[in-house]
Formats: sequence, structure tokens, C-alpha cells
Amino acid sequence: METLKYFLPQVWFVILALFLFLYVMLDGFDLGVGILSLTSSNEERRGILMTSLSNIWDANETWLVLMGGGLFGAFPLAYGTILNALYIPILVMVFGFIFRGVAFEFRELSRRKLFWNFAFGAGSFIAALGQGFALGAVLKGINVDETGHFIGSTWDWLSLPSVLVALTLIQGYVLIGSTYLVWKTTGELQETHYQTAKIAALTTLVGAIAITISTPIIYESARYRLFQQPFVYIFTLIPVVGVWLIWQLLQSLNRKEERAPFVWTILLFVLSFIGLGLIIFPYIIPTKITIYEASADPSSLVIMIIFIGFLIPVMLFYNLYQYIVFRGKVTGGGYEE
Repeated sequence: METLKYFLPQVWFVILALFLFLYVMLDGFDLGVGILSLTSSNEERRGILMTSLSNIWDANETWLVLMGGGLFGAFPLAYGTILNALYIPILVMVFGFIFRGVAFEFRELSRRKLFWNFAFGAGSFIAALGQGFALGAVLKGINVDETGHFIGSTWDWLSLPSVLVALTLIQGYVLIGSTYLVWKTTGELQETHYQTAKIAALTTLVGAIAITISTPIIYESARYRLFQQPFVYIFTLIPVVGVWLIWQLLQSLNRKEERAPFVWTILLFVLSFIGLGLIIFPYIIPTKITIYEASADPSSLVIMIIFIGFLIPVMLFYNLYQYIVFRGKVTGGGYEE
């Protein structure tokens, strides 16, 4: 039983990290495309951007729902504390989802699309902003008492580091959205997003460098982990690999490759998650509550693993099937002329 109490929380930490990564990767380009729609020069181009998402965006958000449910079941203490501490960023994210969801459906039926176009783009930006603030607040740490319950103030989530994380996350979403559109579009619209991808790659790199430098300076716990053996070697290697991936991404964009930029961007997200996981583990609320202190009863964790063990392959197959069925370019009449 002691072994299970030690092993099962680690398994669920990995499962939740997988859910979060799949959400950020898949819904990330959805949000990125939504933000980019604000810069579209005409209705036809904007329609192509939204058509590229029409058959896949609902399923992408399912991973966030699974993560929330998994966090509630596996780490109920962390779920209650995080939700209590991050009410405002989470509400901002939810309102963003509502705006973009309603706008996506109503735009198709509206004769005057300007308002719904703006609502879709603004909703995407607002949702990404809320997620960035939530992530920044979790990385900063949540004030809790000895029992793990939130004792901070309503605005603890708002700080300079959380603003930096939020802006960098938005740039990351714009980057993956741009590389997705490079893959899915042709002609002048594709050329436009070759350029937006290059700009987003550089701004994301600047944000990542700023976060990398400021994190050990601001947070003592992160500084301790970063310079601890053998993590110091890993955390030295991660920025080097990140710069190399950015270079490969820019080279693929210069060569006008179509799928490679999206792949390089995904690898950047993978690298970021590896670094994030190494900094946080074994905490579920950095640096206050560990996964062992916040975990549910081992029997509950086992039952949930059995259920999730069936669900994950089904979800992965469904996502893969969608992308296979709706593969290929998205075009619109006359937009290349």
C-alpha cells in the first residue's frame, strides 16, 4: 500500500501533464488562428481561417475538460485550492471560450459579420490571456495554510512575472497558429503566415529568454532546483536545444516548407513542457503542496486509471481520425487571385 501511495500520484501527475500538453498543442493553434483572424485584411481570408478550424476545434477543447476532471478526482485538495486562488483568470478564460464559441456559430448565420468576427478573435485572445495568467500564478506559487487551503488575496495571480508568462503564451499560440495556417493554406494567405510565423518565433524566443532569466532571480525555490545536481546540466541543455529548434523553425520557414514548421513548433512546446515539469515536480501547488499530500485515496486513483486507460486511446483515435478525414488545404473562391 505504501508503494501505491508513492507510485500512483506520480502516474497521475504524468497523465495530467499529458492532458495539458495535448490541450495546449491542439487548442493552442485554434486560439492562435483566432487571434490571427483579427489581422485578416478581408472577409474572405477570415472565412478561410475559420473554415480551417470548423471541423476540429470542439474536440480539441475536450482535453481541457479531461484535465479538470482528472485534477478533481486525483488531487482534490489541489483542485479546490487552485480554483479558489484563480477564480478571476479562470472566469476570464471561460468568458473567452463563450465569446468565441457563440461567435463561431452565429457568424455563419449573420449577414453582418463584423461584430462576430471581432468577438471570435477577441474571445480567443481573452481565453489565451486567462490561461497565461493562471499558468504564471501557479508557477509563482499559491499562498496556502498548513492544511493546503488558499489564504491569499483575490489579486495574488496578478504580477509582473505572470504578465510575462501570459504574453509569452499568447505569442506561442500565435506561432503554432501561424505554422498551422502555413500547412493548411496556399497562395498569398500562406505567404502572409510565413511572415507572421517568423515574427511570432522571434517574439516567443524573447519571452522565453526573459522567463528563463527572471525565474531563478525572482523565485528562490526555482533557483534551488535549477542549480541542484543533476538538474543544472538538464536546465543548461534545455535553452540550448530551444534556440536550436527556433533556428530550425526559421530555416524551414525561409525554405517555404509547409509541414516542417508545425513539427518544429510542436517540438518547442514539448521541450517547454519538459522544463516546466522538471521545475514543478513533485509539487502540484508549487512550492507548497506535493502530489503525495494532495492525492486522493489509492483505490480511487486505481479505479480512475482503469477508466482513463480506456478513454485515452478512444480520444486519441478520434482526434487522429478527424485530422486524417479533414486533411488537405483549405481554399476559398478567388482568394489567390
